[in-house]
Amino acid sequence: MSARWRLLLAVGLYSVLAQLDQVQGCPDTCKTCSGPGHDLCLECTAGWTIHDNTCVDVDECGTELEQCPTNTYCLNTQGAYECRGCDPACVGCMGGGSARCRGCASGYRLTGAKCLDIDECAERVLACPGLDEICTNTEGTFSCDCAEGLTRTNNVCVQKRRPSDHERSLFEDIQEEEVEVLQQMFFGVLLCALATLAAKGDMVFTSIFMGAVAAMAGYWLSDRGERAMSRFLKRP
Repeated sequence: MSARWRLLLAVGLYSVLAQLDQVQGCPDTCKTCSGPGHDLCLECTAGWTIHDNTCVDVDECGTELEQCPTNTYCLNTQGAYECRGCDPACVGCMGGGSARCRGCASGYRLTGAKCLDIDECAERVLACPGLDEICTNTEGTFSCDCAEGLTRTNNVCVQKRRPSDHERSLFEDIQEEEVEVLQQMFFGVLLCALATLAAKGDMVFTSIFMGAVAAMAGYWLSDRGERAMSRFLKRP
C-alpha cells in the first residue's frame, strides 16, 4: 500500500473516531453536539429545545403539547410532564389541593379560597327522614344509619329480633344448684304425701302437705317465673 493511501486511511479512521467520541461525549439532553459541554449542543432530545447552543426544558403545561384528561392538572417535569388528579373537592383544577379548584364538587362549598366539605347533618333539619335514624357526615356526602339496637328492613329501622329469646324453653338453662333444689323438693313432697296417707286423710295433715308443696314450688318457680315474665315483656 502506497504512502498516499496509508495517509488517507489514517485521516478517515481519525475522523470516524472523532465523531464517535463526539457522540459519546454529548450531554444527555443533546442529540448531537460539537463537544462534551452543555453549551455545545447542536440538536436536543425530545422534551428539550436549543437556546444558545444549550438544551433547555420545554414546559408543555399550558401549551398545545399538553394532553391531560378532564379533572386532572399538568405538572411539568424535566424533559416531559405528568397528569395528576384534582382534589376530590374540585371540578377541574389548576393544581393540587382544594385551593386550586376551578369549581367545587357536589357536597363541597367555596369557603374563602378553598372548596370545603358541607356538613349536611348540621345544616339540614331533616337530613335523615326516619325518627330512629342517625345522620353521619362524611367527605362530600352523608349517611343515615339506624340507631343502636335497630336494623334496616325494607328501608325502615326496626327492632332487632333475638331468636334465642323466643326459642329458649323454661328449663333449657337450668343450673346445677337448681337441680339440687328440685331433688330436695321431690323428697319433701314424697314425705308429705306419705304423712298424709298415714293420717288417713286428716285435714290437718292434708293442709300441711298442700302448704309444703306450694312453698317448695314457689321457692323454685319464683326466680324462673320472674325471668320468663321479663322475657315475655321484652318481646316486640
